[in-house]
Amino acid sequence: MQTNLADWIKDTPEGREADAILRKCVHCGFCLATCPTYNLLGDELDSPRGRIYLMKQVLEGASVTVRTQVHLDRCLTCRACETTCPSGVQYGRLVDIGREVVEKKVPRGFLDRAFRRLLRFSFLSGPLFASGVAMGRALRPLLPAALARQVPPRREAGTWPAARHARRMIVLDGCVQPTLAPDINAATARVLDRLGISLVSVPQAGCCGAIEHHLNAQDAALARIRRQIDAWWPQVEAGAEAIVITASGCGTMVQDYGHLLASDPAYAKKAARITELAKDVGQVVAAEREGLARLLAGKAPVAQPLAYHAPCSLQHGLKQKGIVEAILREAGFSLAFVPDSHVCCGSAGTYSILQPELAGRLLANKVQALESGGAEAICTSNIGCLLHIESGASKPVSHWIELLDKRLATGG
Repeated sequence: MQTNLADWIKDTPEGREADAILRKCVHCGFCLATCPTYNLLGDELDSPRGRIYLMKQVLEGASVTVRTQVHLDRCLTCRACETTCPSGVQYGRLVDIGREVVEKKVPRGFLDRAFRRLLRFSFLSGPLFASGVAMGRALRPLLPAALARQVPPRREAGTWPAARHARRMIVLDGCVQPTLAPDINAATARVLDRLGISLVSVPQAGCCGAIEHHLNAQDAALARIRRQIDAWWPQVEAGAEAIVITASGCGTMVQDYGHLLASDPAYAKKAARITELAKDVGQVVAAEREGLARLLAGKAPVAQPLAYHAPCSLQHGLKQKGIVEAILREAGFSLAFVPDSHVCCGSAGTYSILQPELAGRLLANKVQALESGGAEAICTSNIGCLLHIESGASKPVSHWIELLDKRLATGG
């Protein structure tokens, strides 16, 4: 694709990156077949190719309208198009740049701005968020059924093993997961403890920066990333082997730390090191397969079929396919076939809140696909997907590491 970027952007780091990405696109249209919003709406401008045209026009100096912003807002950033693209177009990076530019050129209305600030404040204020969740759970019996399904049930974390092994890894706590699903990281700690690895939580760390990044608060996201690196760094210097991430959405964000802070002289090297150390929990467990096999020896297969939802952030963002499925099969689980497993569930960070109609349609399709194979339970690798699918599913939904933890804890 030929480009002629406007003077105000072409010589900036963002402009040079956008130009390189745009030039890779050959208009082939392969991305349309795997784009969730295009398949729902049938509008070329709600496809990766259409959005690329819109962003190209903006970056070349064309006037920007609310219509452009609407089409970019509808994008899930699921990055299925990147998996499909034969030319290697880094659409996710391009849409980040495009959204930031459009956000500055098309001011949102007062109510829209206020709602987005409220989302950031609510999710990122730990005590406030915990209080809100507790109130929602207390009032759940009084709420209409549709609203009650949006309030996740309480999950007990269980014991967290004391640090007792020479091998040590850090875990990303996250912003909402400690309140909504503390059992996920605790289960991870127990699994790794059985494998001879101590998992350490760093209380000073919190959100990975994805919430603010998704909401186009780029400067705030970068400031949060720097704080996260500062919190982790003493453990890194002390020899932590990895940063274990149990939410693949967060993993996709942390994977970009090195890129996002590449021009920051104070943090570039540290950010690159954090990116090197960041591992999805599936990668960590897969690397310990021999030890896991010993722990699983003699256990009978699980009779009930299980449906696994591979989050977009895992398969398209982190480019990890088949790792979790292989672990589950080796652990004795029978995986049901899930049609259209590459398609997003509609969670996508804050997307399900900002685009509820589209997210609801995607959720209905995903639940139907997950339950079509007769599975008795559903599991996934991301807290956002878990809660979103749970709100519409008739089967129990959990993180796969919880199922592995229970499998290892049982005698048979």
